[in-house]
Amino acid sequence: MAEVVSLHKEAPAAPLVREEQTGGVLRLTLDNPPANALSVAMMKALGAALDRAADNADVRVIILAASGKLFSAGHDLKELTAHRTDADRGRDFFETTMRLCADLMLKITHLPKPVIAEIDGLATAAGCQLVASCDLAICTDTATFCTPGVNIGLFCSTPMVAVSRAAHRKQAMEMLLTGETIDASTAKDFGLVNRIVPKQYLAQVVNKYAAVIASKSPLTLKIGKEAFYRQIDMPLEEAYRYAAGVMVENMLARDAQEGIGAFLEKRMPEWSGE
Repeated sequence: MAEVVSLHKEAPAAPLVREEQTGGVLRLTLDNPPANALSVAMMKALGAALDRAADNADVRVIILAASGKLFSAGHDLKELTAHRTDADRGRDFFETTMRLCADLMLKITHLPKPVIAEIDGLATAAGCQLVASCDLAICTDTATFCTPGVNIGLFCSTPMVAVSRAAHRKQAMEMLLTGETIDASTAKDFGLVNRIVPKQYLAQVVNKYAAVIASKSPLTLKIGKEAFYRQIDMPLEEAYRYAAGVMVENMLARDAQEGIGAFLEKRMPEWSGE
C-alpha cells in the first residue's frame, strides 16, 4: 500500500516586527500583542530590521510603533523565569538577554537615521527604555509609562540608563524608586516624550514629523545625530571643540554647499547625500 504523504504545510510564523515603507519613511511595528514583550526573538527581529534600515539608502527616518493596547511590556518574564531551572540558575540566559537589550538600545542611538517612537498604550520597564532610547517620542493622551521593577524585587537598572538620559534626574529617580505609572502629561513634563496628541491623530502627526525630517539631507541628519549623542556628556569646553570640528567637516560636504546655495538662490535643494 502506498504511503500517504500529507501535502499540508504549516503556515510560516507571522513576523514579530512588521515593516512598511512609504517614501523615505520606514514604519516598524512590534506585532506580538497583547504584550509586545521584548523576548529574545523580538529583540533579534527588531535589531535585524534596524540593520536593514541602516543599510537602505532609501530609508531616511524610522517610526517605531506597536500593535494592540500595549506599546511594550518590557522583557518576557515567563521566558526569563523558565531558565531558572538551568544548571547555572539562568545566569547565561539572563546575561544573553541583557546584552541583547543593551545592544538593541545602542543600535537605535548609533543608527545614522532618526528614530521616532509612536506610543499608544502602556510602555513599561524595557518598553519604557525603548521609548527613551528613540530620538523623538510622540504619544496619545491615554498612553502611560513606568519602570516597575522595584515592585517585583528587580530594579530597572538597564531601563534606568535610557530613562535617566531622557528624563530629568529626579523625575527618573521618582519613576525608578516608586515603580508607579505616570500618564502622558507627566511623561511630557519629565522629558520622556515630545508631543501628546489625541488617539485618532497619532499616526497622522507622527507621519508628518517623519516626512519633514525625511526631506532633509540624509548626510546632515547622520552627522547631526552622531554629534548630538557624542557631545551630550562631554564637558562644555570639549563639547564646543568637538562640535566646531564637526561643523567644519559638515561645511565641506556637497549637501551643505547645495543647501546654502539653494537658500541664497531661493530654490529647493537637491540632496546628493554627499
